[in-house]
Amino acid sequence: MSEKPWISVCEFEDLIPDTGVCALVNNKQVAIFLSRRLNEIFAVSNFDPVGEANVLSRGIIGSIGDEIVVASPLYKEHYSLRTGECLEKPEYQISVFPVRVDDGLVQVQA
Repeated sequence: MSEKPWISVCEFEDLIPDTGVCALVNNKQVAIFLSRRLNEIFAVSNFDPVGEANVLSRGIIGSIGDEIVVASPLYKEHYSLRTGECLEKPEYQISVFPVRVDDGLVQVQA
């Protein structure tokens, strides 16, 4: 089975630390975050399964204990940016995508 392709979504310098952006990857909305504290990029589904809306790119990133999270702007559930698990309601999950920077471009594998 072949590896999924990397899709360029923006330039790294377009990212604003601790703020999300949304990109369309294979017809799916993906929220991309650059953590200033960790100097790490995360890519997750933009769809909030509790609020049933594409809004997570507008969420606030932070941490709860050792877990880096995004808080949904709707009902404030926290989703792990590493695993996609909803901390308050573990029956909910968001997709997490591999992300990298290659030659100044942010790329998502989805």
